[in-house]
Amino acid sequence: MNFILKTIWKRIVLFAVIAFALIQFIPKPKRNSDDTISEASFNTVYVVPDTIMHVLKTACYDCHSNNTRYPWYSNIQPVAWYLNRHIVNGKEELNFDEFGRYSRRRQQSKFKAIASQIEDNEMPLSSYRLLHREARLTKDEKRLLITWAKSSLDNIDSKK
Repeated sequence: MNFILKTIWKRIVLFAVIAFALIQFIPKPKRNSDDTISEASFNTVYVVPDTIMHVLKTACYDCHSNNTRYPWYSNIQPVAWYLNRHIVNGKEELNFDEFGRYSRRRQQSKFKAIASQIEDNEMPLSSYRLLHREARLTKDEKRLLITWAKSSLDNIDSKK
């Protein structure tokens, strides 16, 4: 009986190794790389202090802009698919490079969401923070971003 179990496990491991090797030949998703700064870009539409911009670029822009900094492991399947899904979903929710094209109401909603998701520790995602130490926001960085997002929201509200 023990021999049969060992044989089954060997076959399972062999199958997994072959499957992993084969999926490497499946084309990787198109990369999210665009270095151009559009007129709709967040920091073109709003005056963003350098300290805020630095934190946003470090902790948010990989998934919420048109330009992602890809780590070495992004070339390995199925990691490439996983990262691509996060980037596509992140850009659907909030894209800093398209922010100026959002309606005033949507911009207000995004500023509220930025503040509340940082307060609730929902953003950056824990899976992102796990691999990106620089994206682990300090209490001061969180407070800074929350205060800035709320004041930006107030500025939009006052322009009605």
